[in-house]
Amino acid sequence: MSKAPVRIDQWLAEASARLAHDKSQSDPESPAVDAEVLLLHRLGKPRSFLFTWPEHLLDEAMQAQLAADLDRRFSGEPVAHITGERDFWTLTLESNPSTLIPRPETESLVEAALGLPLADEARVVDLGTGTGAIALALASERPHWQLEAVEYSAEAAALARRNAARLALPVTVHQGSWYAPLAGRRFDLIISNPPYIDPVDHHLEQGDVRFEPKSALIAANRGLADIEQIALEAPQHLTPGGVLMVEHGYDQGAAVRDLFTAAGLTEVKTGQDLGRRDRFTQGVWPGENSSK
Repeated sequence: MSKAPVRIDQWLAEASARLAHDKSQSDPESPAVDAEVLLLHRLGKPRSFLFTWPEHLLDEAMQAQLAADLDRRFSGEPVAHITGERDFWTLTLESNPSTLIPRPETESLVEAALGLPLADEARVVDLGTGTGAIALALASERPHWQLEAVEYSAEAAALARRNAARLALPVTVHQGSWYAPLAGRRFDLIISNPPYIDPVDHHLEQGDVRFEPKSALIAANRGLADIEQIALEAPQHLTPGGVLMVEHGYDQGAAVRDLFTAAGLTEVKTGQDLGRRDRFTQGVWPGENSSK
């Protein structure tokens, strides 16, 4: 027997209720938001459609597709992997399991970078770009900045290039480890969201991170090894007065400030995300004559 059509408001209520019982995630997004994203992806409609046409009926085929999506989400699979995309800043980015899913907390890094007094044609590089989120967000707001990005994973670098091409944003993506593709180059801003989770952190077994590559999440030395490398090598790649800006964990601010200071950076300070948690640290390279 075929299934009777279901109103979208009814489907949303039932889907949200089911996702609310998912205990596998430590910090899940709102079940209602997840249900909306899955539905809108299948419908190919903007969010306003849900409020304008709550009586719109979902046929049997659509219900079957949504049921499969809901099963995947209930098993813990990230919504971004189910839909193949993720919204970040004002952009919609292709997302897949090759790299991290862009997160709202990282938007605080973008906002802080846009507030820097950089020249109109500043040279900027995003290290460990993943989907290209940071570099592409900056390129969308500062079209005259010269944006480049570096990504170690060949698959993720290809993903970032696809996002840049689809959004028609002029970001050059290099494949390699941190500064390796940038020998002899200097920038006015180096920005990065590197791996910073302690390998023994229990949160690695919870939520969306279970489905993301560990290489993009964890770093040795209690999560600080990659940040330390980025900071120590930054003076070789910053112009005098250039800024290094790195995302980190909410409890790593003091340690990262020490690493920046040890690298010879000045004006070191830590910024917070919208949740008022320490989220990134920045510092200025004063120039060769001011090194330690």
